[in-house]
Amino acid sequence: MKILFLNGPNLNLLGTREPDKYGVQTLKDIENYIKDESRKLNIEIQFYQSNIEGELVNKIQEAKGVYDGIVINPAAYTHTSVAIRDAILAVCIPTVEIHLSNIHTREDFRKISLTAPACIGQITGFGAGSYKLGLIAIKDYLESL
Repeated sequence: MKILFLNGPNLNLLGTREPDKYGVQTLKDIENYIKDESRKLNIEIQFYQSNIEGELVNKIQEAKGVYDGIVINPAAYTHTSVAIRDAILAVCIPTVEIHLSNIHTREDFRKISLTAPACIGQITGFGAGSYKLGLIAIKDYLESL
């Protein structure tokens, strides 16, 4: 089983960016944590982060035929990107949307996800644990097919 983890804008600043909302772990810390968890589950994973919407769309398109599932934290693109939503739908790869913070308890504009309806589910509000929950969710979903 191969899973692609995609991370959107500003997640490269984790650890220093609004730690009260996003925690003190860096994206690299989270990647190392998830790599350890994926080894226990015998899952091959790859991480990619970009601040550029088109690069994320390209990665989603390139995932077709390579990855069994995607776990995506679209970050701010959650609320604005029809392009990412359309790419997820176009490749037909089961995708789980994740967020560090609970987007449903934040500003009104953050409560709306354009990308979630293209995904099999959404995990939000568990900090770095959202990544582990996303990994388990996509694994369980793929094994149920």
